[in-house]
Amino acid sequence: MTPRHTALYDANVLYPSLLRNLLMHLAVSGLVAARWTDAIHDEWGRNLLLNRPDLGAPRVQRIRALMDQAVPDAQVTGYEALIETLSLPDPDDRHVLAAAIHAQADVIVTLNLKDFPREHLEPYGVQVMTPDTLLLALLAAEPLATRDALEGLQNSFRRPPVTWEELTDRLTQAGLVRSMTEIRNT
Repeated sequence: MTPRHTALYDANVLYPSLLRNLLMHLAVSGLVAARWTDAIHDEWGRNLLLNRPDLGAPRVQRIRALMDQAVPDAQVTGYEALIETLSLPDPDDRHVLAAAIHAQADVIVTLNLKDFPREHLEPYGVQVMTPDTLLLALLAAEPLATRDALEGLQNSFRRPPVTWEELTDRLTQAGLVRSMTEIRNT
C-alpha cells in the first residue's frame, strides 16, 4: 500500500501510550509513512519518565527501540542545519518543522496546532493535523485499511483484552472525538 501521508509525529502525540500505539499501527499498516527524530524520541521519553518514574528508563528505551525496529525508515537525520533558518511562535518547535521539511513530510501530527501556524508551514508544503484529523482523512481515503489498523490496535490489548466499544471509548477520551463518531456511524 502506498502511504497516504508522510507524517512527522511530534513528541506530544507519542507521549500518551494509546495515541502512540494507534499512530504506530497506522504506520505499520502502510497507511502513513511515519517519521520522527532522536530529539522527538528524547522529548516524549523524558516527559514520560518525569510523570511516570515507575516505568523506568530501560522500559522507555525498549519502547523507543521497538518503534525504530517496527518502522526502520522513520528516523530523520541531517535536518539540524535547517533549524536556525525557520521561524515559529515557539522557537523550541523549529526542530520539528526542520525534520518535516528534510523528510519531505506533508503532515506534522501534533496536539499543539497553535505552535505550527499555517502561514509558517505552507511555503514548505507541510500541513498540521491532530491525530483525530489524520484518522478522519484516512477513514475517508482508505476506510477498510484504516479499520483494519484499528482492529490491529484492538487486538494488541491482551491483558486484559478490550472490546471494539471499549477501544472507541478510550480513543474518544484521548481526543479522537470526530473520528470515533465516524467509526461508530459506519
